[in-house]
Amino acid sequence: MVAEGLNRARKVVRWTMIGTLILVWFLAAVTTAAAVALGILTWPRALLAVAGLVAFSVFFFRISDAVLAHRYPVRDVVVAGALSLGVMIVGGSQMTGWGFAPLAWLSLAAIAVPRRVAVLLGAGTAVVVTPFGVLGALAGADPSISLDTNTTMGGVVGVSVYYLVMCSIFPWTNRLWVWIYRLAEEAHAGREAQARLAVAEERLRFARDLHDLVGHQLSAIAVKSELAVRLTGADADAARDEMAEVRGLARTALRELRETVRGYRRLDLDAELTTVRGVLEAAGVTCRLHLPHREVPEEVAPVFAWVVREAATNVLRHSSASRCDITVRHSDEEAVLEVRNDGAAHRAVEDVGSGLAGLGERMAAVGGTLEARPTGSGEFVLRAVAPLPVEVGA
Repeated sequence: MVAEGLNRARKVVRWTMIGTLILVWFLAAVTTAAAVALGILTWPRALLAVAGLVAFSVFFFRISDAVLAHRYPVRDVVVAGALSLGVMIVGGSQMTGWGFAPLAWLSLAAIAVPRRVAVLLGAGTAVVVTPFGVLGALAGADPSISLDTNTTMGGVVGVSVYYLVMCSIFPWTNRLWVWIYRLAEEAHAGREAQARLAVAEERLRFARDLHDLVGHQLSAIAVKSELAVRLTGADADAARDEMAEVRGLARTALRELRETVRGYRRLDLDAELTTVRGVLEAAGVTCRLHLPHREVPEEVAPVFAWVVREAATNVLRHSSASRCDITVRHSDEEAVLEVRNDGAAHRAVEDVGSGLAGLGERMAAVGGTLEARPTGSGEFVLRAVAPLPVEVGA
């Protein structure tokens, strides 16, 4: 689910960058139509400019994909810059038309570079394109109007200020969106690392418990076995006594090993609720616990723990939930566990995890029932009910 959200964010950022290119095409189309109609631009030059803009667009797409993939294709950036300048010159250099192409290039070229380089790119672009913009503005003026010195200077100043402002702004437009996307990537990587860390901690805890509970007996067995081997030829009775102790230690180790495994198989409800909330929130799902003030009766708590674990697994695997509420309540007559999330799966209930059948059997063993169904409001509810007190052998 988190990966899908990251992909959606990537598409939004990509189309935001492409929006600058779309604006270039729109302005070029409007300017070209007007320039051809006024006789300022000929059709051959217009077609040549369009061909150059097509080539520039290809490089624009390649650079945007590379930047989002944490690469900076220097050669493509250089070629695209040359194409944008050529398109501007051939198209007539109007600052609100073909002259917008270098600005689109700047918005992309300044993304994955240091701030100082981005500032230099903006300044360099302004220096290069301003003279062509001035020439384009003067060439596109109405021939019936005589241009005096003041008018010419006004045009020069206006075009210069325009490109100065634009080249100061455009290096940071798409750069901001990509920076936000980078933050989303880092948050996603952090959640995955947190989930892996939780699994690693659980493995370490299991290994530590096995070492503490069984390691001592196994070490004693090894020592006494070696002693029995040495005593076999010299003192058979002593060797037999040592082997008897080895047998006793082995039985103790086996019993403690079974108790350890049984302790892990008999889940603790409080620990499972804590673990499930941590895993869900690490996956980007807000998890809220609604628990009673009194402890859940011990005869149903382990079964509820299994239900919570399976419900959380189904939320992660079979839904697109962003919120999950876990409610536990009990009275003198019954105990109820309800897991509700806002990402109802678009499939039959029996297909949402094969573990639900096993949970139904576990609930039946304590005389309870299990219900799992989507609601009409886009939620999915798993509800387990067990009667209290639980009858022995139910």
